[in-house]
Amino acid sequence: MPINLPGEGAPPTRLRDGRERRLEGLLTHPLLWRAGHAARAPVWPSGFARLDERLPGGGWPRSGLIEVLPSRFGVGELKLLLPLLAALSARPAARWCAWVAPPLVPFTPALAAAGIDLARVLIVHAQGRHGLWAVEQALGSGDCDSVLAWTRHAVPRQIRRLHLAAQRGGTLGVLFRPAAAAREASAAMLRVAVEPIEFGVRVTLIKSRGGVRAPLDLMWDAALLKAEERS
Repeated sequence: MPINLPGEGAPPTRLRDGRERRLEGLLTHPLLWRAGHAARAPVWPSGFARLDERLPGGGWPRSGLIEVLPSRFGVGELKLLLPLLAALSARPAARWCAWVAPPLVPFTPALAAAGIDLARVLIVHAQGRHGLWAVEQALGSGDCDSVLAWTRHAVPRQIRRLHLAAQRGGTLGVLFRPAAAAREASAAMLRVAVEPIEFGVRVTLIKSRGGVRAPLDLMWDAALLKAEERS
């Protein structure tokens, strides 16, 4: 009695097609990175067309950790996220937008003027290791579309835990750190340096899986400037 090995006797074309489909699925997985090519991962439009042209995939990642490194806190780094936060909070199935340890109490009229639904904003006042614990819990909970957190000190092991938690929870994590942190190792999938310029900011991707790393000058539009004046 003949013994057929697994796959033996199957039409060669069917086997080849099945293998190609499995390989294609692997190559497009969002966790895969190949030199010279970033597998496409789902993104959210940033709200800035010129910035989307520079960001990997054409927008902010839908899940995972990114770092925003301003020359000093308050130079306009938060404005980069306001259009996205407004869009996320307006979705019918909107989840929470958590803010952990913001350096200043957010001015809610300015957030509302930017189009953010304040009913979806959750502010957590926690510092140091308690703050990082809160960030990890929020990222991995599955209840947040985005988690914004501010910290001056974080070691690579902690950042990796946050990145994994963000992927687990399907959440965009944004960690605001001082510009000097650019010299440190980080598991964040994207690192963005931000410097102030007149009526805007200069944005540079200092770590990205794809994207364009040349500096980009972004000028604020009238709506964002008005929101700032009201704050």
